Amino acid sequence: MLRIAEVTAAYGPITALHQVSLEVRSGELVTLLGANGAGKTTLLRTISGLLRPLAGRMEFDGRRIDTLAPERLVGLGIVQVPEGRQIFPELTVAENLRLGAYHRRDRAGIRRDLEWVLTIFPVLRQRYGQMGGTLSGGEQQMLAIARGLMAAPKLLLLDEPSLGLAPLLVRRIFEVIGQIHAAGVTVLMAEQNAAMALSLADRGYVLQNGAIRLSGSTAELRMNPEVRRLYLGHSL
Repeated sequence: MLRIAEVTAAYGPITALHQVSLEVRSGELVTLLGANGAGKTTLLRTISGLLRPLAGRMEFDGRRIDTLAPERLVGLGIVQVPEGRQIFPELTVAENLRLGAYHRRDRAGIRRDLEWVLTIFPVLRQRYGQMGGTLSGGEQQMLAIARGLMAAPKLLLLDEPSLGLAPLLVRRIFEVIGQIHAAGVTVLMAEQNAAMALSLADRGYVLQNGAIRLSGSTAELRMNPEVRRLYLGHSL
C-alpha cells in the first residue's frame, strides 16, 4: 500500500530524515518506535504532505505521492491524527466529527461511519453537543481519532496516541486502535510506549536520529537486545 524509498527531509538547514525506506502493506498495523527527536513525527508529516521531501520517492497504492498537497492525499485515503490532538476547542464534538468528513460526498457512508465512531467511543455520544475544549485530555484524544476515522482512511497515521494520558486511558486507547485495525483499517503508528505498540502491531521500525536503525516483526523486535534495553526495559 505505502512504499517509501530513501526519503530525506529537512526543516530549513537541519536534515531530519536520512534516506528512510519502509513499507506498509494493506491491512497491517505497523509501528514506528524511537525516542523524542528520533524523526517519527517528521516522517508522518512527510507522508501526509505537510513536509515536502528533499529526495527519495513515496508511493501509495502504486501512485507516486511525494509531490501532492495534503488535501489531495486525504482524498486518496491518507489521514493523519496529529500529536497533541489538535481538535477545534470552540466547536462541538458533532462539529469536529463533521469536519473530519468534509471532503466526502457519500452521505450514507458518513452516517454509517458516524454511528461506528460513536459506538467505539461511547463517551463522544454522551458529549455530542459539548464544546471540544471542555473535554478531558483522554476524551479529546478519542475525538481526534474519531475525527480521523470520519475521513474514511485507507491508511490511518497515528502520532503518539498515548501521549500525556493516564495508564487506564492509555490501555483504552490501544484497545480501540486494535478494534480499528480489526475493522480493516491499515495503520501506521508512531509511539513511545513500545510495549503497548508491539503488543498490537504486526511489524515495526526503530528510528534513531532520523534514520531507520532496526526493523522486523514485532516478535523479532521484542527479542532484539537493543530494543529490550532502550525501549522495553531489562525485565522483558
